[in-house]
Amino acid sequence: MKKLNLIFLGPPGAGKGTVAKDVVERYGVPHISTGDMLRDAVSAGSELGKKVQSVMESGQLVSDELLFNLVKDRLSKNDCTNGFILDGFPRNVNQAEDLDKILKELELSLTAVIFLDVSEDEVVKRISNRRVCPKCSRVYNLISLKPKKDTQCDDDGTPLIQREDDKAETVRKRYQIYIDKTSPLIRLYRDRNQIITIDASGTVDKVDEIVFNTLEELRQD
Repeated sequence: MKKLNLIFLGPPGAGKGTVAKDVVERYGVPHISTGDMLRDAVSAGSELGKKVQSVMESGQLVSDELLFNLVKDRLSKNDCTNGFILDGFPRNVNQAEDLDKILKELELSLTAVIFLDVSEDEVVKRISNRRVCPKCSRVYNLISLKPKKDTQCDDDGTPLIQREDDKAETVRKRYQIYIDKTSPLIRLYRDRNQIITIDASGTVDKVDEIVFNTLEELRQD
């Protein structure tokens, strides 16, 4: 069976994290996000981690060179032997070329890029309906994960709030920034015939079904 060495792409609200978690549970491959890599490196206290910590504490962005080394180090771990899901890397064409170098050095190959495609209006609907408990941080959704009472947390009765990042106007800006930045990357993988576009506008169960069917086909190739 073919290994599942995957990249997940998709705008905010596409459900990448949820789908990735379900893929991890079914296939036992690690879900690797840039945030996780950065936190793990700092926690490990390695030389690379110390460099990352210094950059983050100074408020600067982690350079492509540092990310290159982080990704290479992470993909060389034993839990990636049977595959992996990369989420948040690459973010641009330069990083995609860096990933090519990493995979070549580690004698790995990319199975596919899974692009979870959702319209701007659907993303706005999903995210703008999020509500959060300011006390326990539990997240609700007024469409798909409603609290028992519209305005209160089920656990502690605290009035729910809408985060600034979840307001419709902000979500539209985030969506457009994502599309603008990611379009060249999507074109690159499309030109290589490596991208698989999946309609992620349905329910989680429906999207999972499409993704699982797609991955089973990839494993048989």
